[in-house]
Amino acid sequence: MKAKVYFTRTITPEKVVEAYRMLGIALPGKTAVKIHSGEKGNQNYLRPEFWKPMVDEVHGTIAECNTAYGDAAGGVRDHSDTHWKLLEEHGWTKLFRVDLMDEEGPDAIWPIPDGKVLKENHLGRHILDYDSMLVLAHFKGHPAGGYGGALKQISIGCASSAGKALIHSAGRTADRFDTWKMHASNTLFPEAMADAASSVAAHFRDRIAYINVMKNLSVDCDCCTAAEDPCMEDIGILASLDPVAIDQACIDLVLSSGDPGRDHFMERVTSRNGIHTIEAAADLGIGTREYDLVEF
Repeated sequence: MKAKVYFTRTITPEKVVEAYRMLGIALPGKTAVKIHSGEKGNQNYLRPEFWKPMVDEVHGTIAECNTAYGDAAGGVRDHSDTHWKLLEEHGWTKLFRVDLMDEEGPDAIWPIPDGKVLKENHLGRHILDYDSMLVLAHFKGHPAGGYGGALKQISIGCASSAGKALIHSAGRTADRFDTWKMHASNTLFPEAMADAASSVAAHFRDRIAYINVMKNLSVDCDCCTAAEDPCMEDIGILASLDPVAIDQACIDLVLSSGDPGRDHFMERVTSRNGIHTIEAAADLGIGTREYDLVEF
């Protein structure tokens, strides 16, 4: 059965809310809103002001986790104290309730019985405090995964520092200081991401919704301190209850674009085997690559 993916070419905060309402879902209880807060020095991340009407719509709490890449990459989100300072600098704490979900341990550990690579997922403990989740993804490229969208948000995005290390190393280490010496291949890493995503999708089944915003389309992620500037024109906003379908639809919109930066963007995706994350997630039953695009 095909998934529904709603799409508008108009990118405004109000259209994000409209896209969410098209889904016909009311997220229950306490809602975690998974965003990407942007690394120090990054120019492409979507600002808190852009997301505010949507977060207010669900009375949500901004949910983030610490990173695993450490000081060597130039970022500051790998330690809670410096991460909190950046969240304040970027304006998140001024506008929202913010939860650094892995600020204190122990991690939540969820089994992945049918995982291709991982048999368990380590997540920020506070994820257990939430009844539902709204996944707000800035769709863009990524230096390791090829692209970042909904599936990345519920895999690496929800993982603790140890969980991120496990995903990046395909289960070989939970030590973030060893992760980059043991980074997995372009086959195992996408499969590990899909594995981790499957546990989050299963936990919040029927209580999770996804919005991807195709704006500031750089080949680099918002986690990069020195990201390349966008190489394509903005495309639009997508919303779905299916994380596989929404990411596939974003890739298809890039491929069907006549934008002169399309090939550069897709070279990043294909060189990292990014589509394999979508393939693996579909194979795990998280969602379907078949969808109807409903433009509004």
